Amino acid sequence: MRKVLDAWAILAWLEGGSAGPKVEALLEAATRGQAELFLNLINAGEVYYILAKRHGLPHAEEFLEDLDASLPVQSILPSRSLVIRAAQLKSRFPISYADGFAAATALELSAPLVTGDAELRTVAGLELDWLG
Repeated sequence: MRKVLDAWAILAWLEGGSAGPKVEALLEAATRGQAELFLNLINAGEVYYILAKRHGLPHAEEFLEDLDASLPVQSILPSRSLVIRAAQLKSRFPISYADGFAAATALELSAPLVTGDAELRTVAGLELDWLG
């Protein structure tokens, strides 16, 4: 089972949102080797700046340390083709540019995108693992 996480999902988990337990269950499944989870680095940056704004830089830095050291999530560095695909999605659908990266990553990996972000429901052909 492969899934792509977006910033919405990570923030729900980190900040104790109602979808947090669902994300926690996915992380536990990945730890047991029952799932592969991915996060585009653009979306990791999105989580970082939101945490920094809401809770301060130390909290944001702690997230990055956990992402690198202990979270069972594979970081995806955007390639040129992924950047263009994200931009194409942004041009066609009413989504943020960062959401374009989450969607493009999910499409490239042929994996559902784990989210509760309603904007992403507008992206044709995108399979969602809906948390909202």
